[in-house]
Amino acid sequence: QVQLVESGGGSVQAGGSLRLSCAVSGNTYSNYCMAWFRQPPGKEREGVAQIDNRERTAYAESVKGRFSISQDGDKITLYLQMNTLKVEDTAMYYCALRLRPPATSCPVTAGSYRNWGQGTQVTVSS
Repeated sequence: QVQLVESGGGSVQAGGSLRLSCAVSGNTYSNYCMAWFRQPPGKEREGVAQIDNRERTAYAESVKGRFSISQDGDKITLYLQMNTLKVEDTAMYYCALRLRPPATSCPVTAGSYRNWGQGTQVTVSS
């Protein structure tokens, strides 16, 4: 059974940094996609960044150059380094996991992912 547990959220001033972690257990996929999503208050969940088992990454335009997704060598922890945070980055952040689709990049839509963590809140103040 897959379990994902996020941590590292908090409150920070604009321009600051946070590092989110997602502890992964029960992942038996050899080929997988892991992703960070976020859901601002009153809005839909949106993809932030994805990484697959081959370390290929992709980012939403709104976070390119500021956020970095990575995983540890044992692939049991997923990270999201967030720099130069903006007020509009305020949201609940979730990690997600799925089997990687063959011959395509990792999906960016929330509905494509089956396994989710409980989320960690990030609040950026001006």
